[in-house]
Amino acid sequence: MSSSGMPDTRTDFNHVKTAIHRKLIQKLNLDRLNEIKREDVRREVVPILESILVGESTPMNLQERERIAQEVLNEVFGLGPLEPLLADSSISDILVNTYRQVYIERKGVLELTNVQFRDDAHLMAIIERIVSAIGRRVDESSPMVDARLADGSRVNAIIPPLAVDGPCLSIRRFGRERLNGDDLIANKSLTAPMLEVLKGCVKARLNILVSGGTGAGKTTLLNVLSSFISGRERIVTIEDAAELQLNQEHVVRLETRPANIEGKGAIHQRQLVINSLRMRPDRIIVGEVRSEEALDMLQAMNTGHDGSLTTVHSNSPRDALSRLETMVAMSNLNLPTTAIRRQIASAIDVVVQVSRLADGTRRVTNVSEITGMEKDIVTMQDIFVFQKQGIKESGEVLGEFMPTGIRPKFSERLLVTGVHLPSSMFEPPRVH
Repeated sequence: MSSSGMPDTRTDFNHVKTAIHRKLIQKLNLDRLNEIKREDVRREVVPILESILVGESTPMNLQERERIAQEVLNEVFGLGPLEPLLADSSISDILVNTYRQVYIERKGVLELTNVQFRDDAHLMAIIERIVSAIGRRVDESSPMVDARLADGSRVNAIIPPLAVDGPCLSIRRFGRERLNGDDLIANKSLTAPMLEVLKGCVKARLNILVSGGTGAGKTTLLNVLSSFISGRERIVTIEDAAELQLNQEHVVRLETRPANIEGKGAIHQRQLVINSLRMRPDRIIVGEVRSEEALDMLQAMNTGHDGSLTTVHSNSPRDALSRLETMVAMSNLNLPTTAIRRQIASAIDVVVQVSRLADGTRRVTNVSEITGMEKDIVTMQDIFVFQKQGIKESGEVLGEFMPTGIRPKFSERLLVTGVHLPSSMFEPPRVH
């Protein structure tokens, strides 16, 4: 069965496609094609491709000719066998485990596809096309690379000698339709009161840390939270690979840069965070803190750059603070643990925990407020939690969002900025 769902009637189909691909390349002026629009390129190439197909000695019916034409076009101008998967908006992850095996994730569930590459060289050509488009490289001296596609999808490639069985490619898709707060409510990722509280926190310029595991939906939630920032503010975003999709017009996007072939010229997130402070930002959004830039981010939050947003990889709000502490320690300034925790307690106002549950659904499992310090411990309290109640036979996770009954201390800050949250919003449901 082919990637398009049509059965292969001949084992030499790939050989025919490769031969036609080679003939097409020979007839094209690739330098000229690089200078014109993609739609115009296809318009010029299709007649040439059809003339090659007509002259092809291998007998093919109309359906086969159309299929081979599309696959050759994908090879020349797209990402080859991955193009049909990229066109499917229901796919959230494409995972290429060597050229022979491609998995996808759809609605939180992994499934093996029948998509394959010809060999390692074919897969490597596609990887090189992706990374070269944004000025990056992948080779034996630099065998790992992060990149992005034109639609903002995140890409990671790793090749031998690090990848023992052959090149591997991981693509994290981002929906063409930007999700908004109403979408999160419809998807049962959170409730309307929870969204109202988070919206108020953004408007009142509280510093928010979004915490979660891989694929939990941190970037999606960060995009939604950033949509509540006023269009009158100057936003500076800092990312390893630019993937945030902000709606505002006044946005400056900064992206790290890897070292060149001599191992020089790398620009890390820490340098960008420091530089962003000189750019008169109203808000700083760091896509994800991973290392010593956490210290500079906290200092920025503590010195007038309130209303900042960032994400961190961790499994609980308390774990998120521990991760920040560890990352600040990476800056090698030998700060006492208590001093680091005081920085965290005074900088971060709210931690929002997002989780991908066993059934693939994504939920905001905690909205927690940092309340200060007690001796040398950062104190925090849950405002909303997602309480799991069991699992159906179908695998669906049962549970409900619950206010804890605690009215957050930041309510006063919200009130000053005109955001009034009724007390009933924080009251847990009465048990009859």
